[in-house]
Amino acid sequence: MHLTVTPSDMSCGAMVRGADLSQPLTSAQAAEIRDIWLKHQVVCFPDQALSDDDLERFTLAFGPFGDDPFIAPIPGRKHIIAVKRAAGETSPIFAESWHSDWSFQATPPAGTCLYGITIPPEGGDTLFVNQIKALEQMPDDLRRRIEGRKAIHSAKNAYSPKGMYGAGDTGRSMDIRASDEAEASHAHPFIRVHPETGKESLFGCAGYIVGVEGMAQQEAWDLVTEVYRWQTRPEFQYRHTWQKGMLLMWDNRSTLHMATGGYAGHDRLLHRTTIGSA
Repeated sequence: MHLTVTPSDMSCGAMVRGADLSQPLTSAQAAEIRDIWLKHQVVCFPDQALSDDDLERFTLAFGPFGDDPFIAPIPGRKHIIAVKRAAGETSPIFAESWHSDWSFQATPPAGTCLYGITIPPEGGDTLFVNQIKALEQMPDDLRRRIEGRKAIHSAKNAYSPKGMYGAGDTGRSMDIRASDEAEASHAHPFIRVHPETGKESLFGCAGYIVGVEGMAQQEAWDLVTEVYRWQTRPEFQYRHTWQKGMLLMWDNRSTLHMATGGYAGHDRLLHRTTIGSA
C-alpha cells in the first residue's frame, strides 16, 4: 500500500489515495494512517467500496468503539449509526451546529468515521474548525480568562425530552431517542493537551457547553459565547465536499464540526462509527 497524501489549502484536512480499506490493515499501515490523521486532523479516503463489516474493522484499527447515546444503531449492528435524511424531509438539518461529538460524556470519543453511501448532487458539505490553530492565535486576554477553567458539558439542549431532538422533533428519518439521561453533565478543561500529539487545543463549544465551573450563569455564558465567536472564525475552517464511496475520519479532540444543508429534494445516507478513547 503506497499512500499519496494531498493536504487541503485550508486550516486542516487532507485526501489520502492508495488505500483499499475493504481489506484489513496491517499494524504498519494503521500506524501510517494514524500519523496522517494526527497531522491533518480530518482525513478522507475517496473511491472506497465498504461494507458495514469493513467500516467496523477500520474503526477498530484505531481504538475501541465509542459509546453512541441517544441515536439507535442500524439493524443488526451495535456500533453503526445511519446519518440519513429523506428527500422530502423538512425537519431541521441534523447536527447543523458546531460541536465535538459527545463532548458531554465523561470520556468523549477520540474520533469519528463517516462513510458516504447516498450523496446528493449538491449541498451537504461538512465544516470543520481547527482548534489547535484557534488556540494558538487566540488573543492573550481571552486565553487568560479560560486558562485553568473547566466548562460544563451536557446533552440536555439537544437530546433531553425538551431539547431540540426531543418530543417536539417530528418527521425525521433518523432514529433519535431523547432521554432524561441527557440532563447529566461532565466538566472538561477549555484547554486540553492532546493525548497523542501533546499539542494544546480548545475543546468543545457552546451547544454542549452549558456553563463554567465556579462562575455565575450569565458571566459563564458571556465567556462561552466570546470563545465560540473566536474558535469558529472562517480562517480556522475546512469545508469538506462529499462523494459517494468516500470515508472521512476526524479527530474530535482537536476539531469542531457541523453539518450543512442545501440538498432539499434529495436523499442522503452515511454510516457512522466513533473511535473511543483507549
